[in-house]
Amino acid sequence: MLHFTVRYTTLLFCVVCLMACMAKNIPEEALALKQESLQQRQIQTRRFETADEARILAACASLLQDIGFSIDETEIKLGVLTASKYRSAQDGKQIAAAVVLMVLLGVPIPIDTSQTMTASVVTRPIGEDRKYYAVRVTFERIVYDDRGLISKRESLTDPRMYQGFFEKLSKALFLEAHEI
Repeated sequence: MLHFTVRYTTLLFCVVCLMACMAKNIPEEALALKQESLQQRQIQTRRFETADEARILAACASLLQDIGFSIDETEIKLGVLTASKYRSAQDGKQIAAAVVLMVLLGVPIPIDTSQTMTASVVTRPIGEDRKYYAVRVTFERIVYDDRGLISKRESLTDPRMYQGFFEKLSKALFLEAHEI
């Protein structure tokens, strides 16, 4: 029994050492944030001069509902709100191309049918006296094909969408949104 335990311990030690060596081979640039990430975060974030986080989240919830989202979850203590909406993802060009390929190759090609759009809002206090709140909103979509499989998952990065969201939020809060 002791012989088995020593073998097992030695094998476990070798596996851990091997994993540690592999971890050192991760290139540094793989863990570094890219300039595009910083720019996108700046587009998605605004600062509001208020200490009322609940008011901000309530205004965000109302705004998202006004533009067709259903609120999925809110946690005021954590400053988090998530919402989603469902839409059609059918595209006439994609359907035509799938029909042509079906005729030429004789193989059915999947066609996008629906998509789920999600919005996530995160608030956090900033400044020493906590009288400002940063609000970050992110939008993404997941597209499903006619087989029910995910064909696309992507972040929505159009700056106009974020600018429009923050303009409407500023009006709802009667506060000016400041870039961070």
